[in-house]
Amino acid sequence: MEMNSNHTMRSLVRELDWFVQVMNQQFQLYFNPAEVEELVDAPPPLLDEDESPYARMIRNYELGVAERLVVMLALIPHLKPGVLDIFFTRNPNFDRPFTEFGGYLGKDHNGFLPTGETANFLITRGDIRLRAGVMRLFAKDHIFAQENILHLERADLSEPLLSGRLQLSNEYLGRLLSENSYAPESNDLFAAQRVTTGMNWEDLVVSSNVREEINQIKIWIENERELMQRQNFRKHIKPGFRSLFYGPPGTGKTLTACLLGKSCGLDVYRVDLSMIVSKYIGETEKNLARIFDVAERRRWILFFDEADALFGKRTQTKSSNDRYANQEVGYLLQRIEDFPGVVILASNLKSNIDEAFSRRFQSTVYFPMPDAPQREQLWEQIFDPEKHLEPDCQLNGFASKYELSGGSIINILRSSTLRAMQRGSPKIAEKDIVYSLRKEFQKYGKTI
Repeated sequence: MEMNSNHTMRSLVRELDWFVQVMNQQFQLYFNPAEVEELVDAPPPLLDEDESPYARMIRNYELGVAERLVVMLALIPHLKPGVLDIFFTRNPNFDRPFTEFGGYLGKDHNGFLPTGETANFLITRGDIRLRAGVMRLFAKDHIFAQENILHLERADLSEPLLSGRLQLSNEYLGRLLSENSYAPESNDLFAAQRVTTGMNWEDLVVSSNVREEINQIKIWIENERELMQRQNFRKHIKPGFRSLFYGPPGTGKTLTACLLGKSCGLDVYRVDLSMIVSKYIGETEKNLARIFDVAERRRWILFFDEADALFGKRTQTKSSNDRYANQEVGYLLQRIEDFPGVVILASNLKSNIDEAFSRRFQSTVYFPMPDAPQREQLWEQIFDPEKHLEPDCQLNGFASKYELSGGSIINILRSSTLRAMQRGSPKIAEKDIVYSLRKEFQKYGKTI
């Protein structure tokens, strides 16, 4: 990972040198205590005048010696992995690694990867009287968890807490090594992706009723902090806002979510339900927890598209699989109700959504297929006739004759533009649109 400045590197090198000094002392004290009785504790570097991202993090969160050791331990595999090779020392009595050193091997990484046990040894040398203090570093109310700095990743929740893998969040990995702000990308561990739009509110073609419903969500986002300071309001109403957008595909549900984020200065993350829902017991909850844990500290709008897959009606409990599926829904209900930000669910049909969720929505917004005047407006906006259409191409007939959503009209624009380019023409002809219309209707098993 490329360092953005020598300043950042100098700060990390100073902290790394201190870390190595502490680590070597702990090993000497553990294996040869009689020889190092006079050893003096190594003080951490002073960072009062340091303006690197690392130093600012230490000062802002008032991290102590133990916490700084844990942060560096999590950072070293990304910074200088060979430093931790000393933890490969084997126990000669059993011809195996020392249990108290913890650690694990990655699939491709050849070095030592730390766990909570590694942190415990580094801080306490395995002193059982101090173990509880180390465990508190990974509690939910610690600054590490509250600010999404690092955590212990446990493959099996029945195993001891400190056996979990020590993971520095991608957010802080980006901050500390490159000084860049971080927007998480969708991957196996984080099943959500940031979505944006280049459009504005005037590009959204909906009825006045729909626009009024949307405006209420916008007003809530803009004024929530002020409202929650009112005692009577805070007494009866939880933070956050939950809304259901439902209606046919392509009618503006995703665009509306993006516009709410754009106009209110919030990031919108679309949750990939195909990566969330797992056939393995407990995995769905774990996948959801990762998203909610990060999002609730970032003031994101969470957008669950095609939400029926996860928020659909619960089944009668006829088997253990049904019971676990219903447990997942119950867990999700609780997380959504406790989420202090904005959650938007999108579905084609309101009836597909479990009533237990519906009762918790502050609003339900129906996005119908556009009527003829709205379709005419969409055709005009999307095709921009003055610039992109041949003079004899009229859009009025298409708008009045064919019931299409805005999403479908955009598909027709793409297809007819490519069709015109195949003909070597810079402008779209009526025959290009007719051809593309036919293709669009074929998707739905219809003809024109």
